[in-house]
Amino acid sequence: MLPHVESRDVAASVDKLLAERGSALLSMKVLIAAVREQTGTERSDADLAGLITKKAALLGVVVLSDLGGPDSGRPDLGRSPQDAGRKFS
Repeated sequence: MLPHVESRDVAASVDKLLAERGSALLSMKVLIAAVREQTGTERSDADLAGLITKKAALLGVVVLSDLGGPDSGRPDLGRSPQDAGRKFS
């Protein structure tokens, strides 16, 4: 079986999105949706979030981690492993 080949370079797309949006506070959900729309990638949200987080850190761009919460059934990538099971009010 051949590996999946994506139509555009996902990393280059992330670089472009982060550069275009500059110093504004960015939503991880919005960025992931934009990368999917531009590239047609089938990568998981977690994989794309990791890539975006790394690229944003290199560029000094702030990204809001809004992919999950304590009641969503999905991990919140912005929380530490020690806090993963705790609920905050």
